[in-house]
Amino acid sequence: MSEKIMDVSCNKEQILGKLGERIKKARLRRNIGAEQLAEQAGIGRGTLVMIEKGASSVSIGAYMAVFSALGLEKDLNRIALDEEGKWRYGGELIPRERGRKMRE
Repeated sequence: MSEKIMDVSCNKEQILGKLGERIKKARLRRNIGAEQLAEQAGIGRGTLVMIEKGASSVSIGAYMAVFSALGLEKDLNRIALDEEGKWRYGGELIPRERGRKMRE
């Protein structure tokens, strides 16, 4: 079963809303209560509710704690990787030359 890739024209609220729905479904598939998952993630139940609603005001650290508590932290490492496991947008980084310090 393959999941469709989201259209890039979606706004951030839609993307976070769909992410929140998927987090909630993952929790329910594992038969974990909201209170239990919040405790495992080290966040409050209200924060978990906000994550499952897709709130943009919740820190990325809280989202990561929930992913980790659900055993999905490996999925976070695959963000921005192509099919071969290489960085999509990395390319070669060109080191910048430092400017000179001004003496008074």
